[in-house]
Amino acid sequence: MTIQRRRLLRDGAFMAAAIGASRSAAVGQDIDPESPPWVHEQGAPVLSPPYGNPSPFEKSVIRRTRVASAIPSVASSLTPLQDLHGIITPGGLHYERHHAGVPAIDPALHRLIVHGLVERPLIFTVDDLLRFPSVSRTMFLECSGNSPLWKSVPEAWTVQITHGLLSCSEWTGVRVADILDQTGLRPNAKWALAEGADAAAMTRSIPIETLLSEAIIAYAQNGERLRPEQGYPIRLLLPGFEGNTNVKWLRRLKIGTDPWETREETSKYTDLLPGGKARQFAFVMEVKSVITAPSGGQSIATRGFQELRGLAWSGRGRVVRVEVSSDGGTTWQDAALQEPVLSKCLTRFRLPWRWDGQPQHLLSRATDETGAVQPTRDTLLAARGANSYYHYNAIHGWRIRRDGVLLSAA
Repeated sequence: MTIQRRRLLRDGAFMAAAIGASRSAAVGQDIDPESPPWVHEQGAPVLSPPYGNPSPFEKSVIRRTRVASAIPSVASSLTPLQDLHGIITPGGLHYERHHAGVPAIDPALHRLIVHGLVERPLIFTVDDLLRFPSVSRTMFLECSGNSPLWKSVPEAWTVQITHGLLSCSEWTGVRVADILDQTGLRPNAKWALAEGADAAAMTRSIPIETLLSEAIIAYAQNGERLRPEQGYPIRLLLPGFEGNTNVKWLRRLKIGTDPWETREETSKYTDLLPGGKARQFAFVMEVKSVITAPSGGQSIATRGFQELRGLAWSGRGRVVRVEVSSDGGTTWQDAALQEPVLSKCLTRFRLPWRWDGQPQHLLSRATDETGAVQPTRDTLLAARGANSYYHYNAIHGWRIRRDGVLLSAA
């Protein structure tokens, strides 16, 4: 029997069981499919609001904060991964991280300065950038502080709290390489300082080779111009790099020979190791995955077939494999990867699964095209210690109690 036929039979059995369960649940309820009131009356007048809104029945699908900040302009909000479908995060649900609030920038007055070790220092308006050939890249963006689980794994944390500083969008803009081609790089140019126009003057040092490869200066997200909280009118996008390097409200690129050792790459965004040294310029977000349904804070109402669903991603390229375990890692089974499977982008995975009413421990483990495999928590802690805050990518999962409630667990 071919693999395709086995998969068809397996999926067919899964669907038949699910449909059967649905029909069984309806027995005795005397439901007339034409009885709901919305079948018998006209809908709301077609007077479209200036900007569309979700259904009121989806009012619980919102961003949340992990910890409230004492300073209102220093904040973050978390994407509700457990409620989303596909790989694109709606603009209104994309995670946020702010160091000095959201500036209100007039695009007509905004400028991008490129200077330093260049032949021709230039100042670009937003309209200048719009005249360049446009490119679009679908890529994930993850805060390096996502999943701060180094010291403990709180049982009550949901997937929105453990992994919600993660989103994925189609970003449109101009290649940084095209901008630098206009200015002309000098031979000794090795690094660039990217600076934002917010009150924090967010600055990060970026290797020149990164800017010359996939980097873009984005002015649009998911088909519309950037939202203010995502860097309007322009921001830097570095596929696969930690979120903080993707500087929002970009106003300056200064080219030099060495990194600038700014606050955001010395006292912050470094990883303290057990021996007292710190990892610095650990830009890439390593291979990672998480089961989003069922997940922490949810409960399973009935026994039987379901579909496990989740997300996998890697800052080094495409995800090529995701394995799922329901017994805490003793045995593993390959999940199906849902198309499209793109480089440095979220990838959906799914697996038909049966809950028998007994306690289980669900885990997922991703592998990327470089051969990197998502590590266990013990392996990661043995290599890095527990003093870090950033770049946690260990296997994470959920324990199912007999009553069907799911709790966060490594």
